[in-house]
Amino acid sequence: MTTSMQRPDEAREEFLSGGDLERSERAALRRVVGLSTELADVSEVEYRRLRLERVVLVGVWTDGDSAYAEASLAELARLAETAGSEVLDGVVQRRQRPDPATYIGSGKVLELRDLVAANGADTVICDGELSPGQLRQLEDKLKVKVIDRTALILDIFASHARSREGKAQVELAQLRYLLPRLRGWGDAMSRQAGGQMGNGGIGTRGPGETKLETDRRRIHKRISKLRREILAMSKVRETKRGRRVANEVPSIAIAGYTNAGKSSLLNAITGAGVLVDDALFATLDPTTRRGTTPDGRSLTYTDTVGFVRHLPHQLVDAFHSTLEEVGEAQLLVHVVDGADPMPERQVSSVRDVLTEITKDRDEQMPQELLVVNKTDAADEVAIARLRHLFPDAVFVSARTGVGVEALQERIAELIPRPDALVEVFVPYTDGRLAARLHAEGEVLEERHSDEGTTIRARVGASLAAELSDSIVEPAAY
Repeated sequence: MTTSMQRPDEAREEFLSGGDLERSERAALRRVVGLSTELADVSEVEYRRLRLERVVLVGVWTDGDSAYAEASLAELARLAETAGSEVLDGVVQRRQRPDPATYIGSGKVLELRDLVAANGADTVICDGELSPGQLRQLEDKLKVKVIDRTALILDIFASHARSREGKAQVELAQLRYLLPRLRGWGDAMSRQAGGQMGNGGIGTRGPGETKLETDRRRIHKRISKLRREILAMSKVRETKRGRRVANEVPSIAIAGYTNAGKSSLLNAITGAGVLVDDALFATLDPTTRRGTTPDGRSLTYTDTVGFVRHLPHQLVDAFHSTLEEVGEAQLLVHVVDGADPMPERQVSSVRDVLTEITKDRDEQMPQELLVVNKTDAADEVAIARLRHLFPDAVFVSARTGVGVEALQERIAELIPRPDALVEVFVPYTDGRLAARLHAEGEVLEERHSDEGTTIRARVGASLAAELSDSIVEPAAY
């Protein structure tokens, strides 16, 4: 008799959730060299990763207090670590505005060059978006790779996107960022189809086209294709959203700062099993899951992409179709990290981005329910301060489950209730209709008889119209 032995790793995989499998796959990724501005093929952009190993951070403090400037640089350090780099040092300079030529001024550039050399760094990350001229000047003077906050966030998005729509949106944002920063060196500036007399051969002499021009043309062509693809995918999303609206299922959008615990909260409420990780932008692709209120009504929860200070406008534009879920929702659950040193700054940053999204579509923001998460990681003084700042907020810990039930009850109070009151007789043979009444309406009373059940419920207008043509009265009622 033979018995088949199962390998331990195979046995473990049977119990892994989708989030666990994605975490394992992400840990196996290896970064590759290259943010070259010269493209052999424009499709390379999708697979680019910044080579971030040993980095020095640079920030310019223009407004606010010193604590805000230090918090912004600390967040940049977390972004750099999420991208796979080792942060060696960080400096902040106080200026009225960034220097238009070198971001920090020529004198500070020399000090920064000495700091980079002393630490053995190979990359400098600036806490802001650099112009093409600033980028070129800094690289020429520092002799190391220089990137800005926007390029760093785009790189993280590129490595974390999983769905077809997410990858297309990130590639579009990368291309739009790269286009004004194309540069050429040496032979790359030569003509592609031209040359001096006798060098190019018959049919190849003439002005031709530079490598730079060829890259620009390819990028514009690729951008146009990506926009068409994203538009087609957004129509699919609108169709799915339209079905939920037609069925009058309330939708809840979960939004908030990155790493505030949106995915953890979704898992705690619905058991969705999405990836949860203590990292910035751990999940990008929106996840929609069905749930129920404590009184039995159906609703959907959609986990959206996280926000951050100075979220690149290229990403806001590229993820516009995904973020439309917020504008279409009946309720916005705004998740805040209660353990963050400056949670009120998180709230204002998220609200700024949401206002930008909705104003383009001339929409009203849905009703907002503020949820302070990670109460288990915050001290009592911080929680007391937050209760004073946000008196209407719900305080929860998605990790321990404390406050989740109270949150679900609060959501049930805020979502719109069905407004049509109906009383129908449902034969025992029509289980489908009884299931719809329970799933899409609010059942108030049930009376059973020999032939069936009389159900008194509140339902939406569309279901009430359907029932008006199919009500079956009992013989003895």
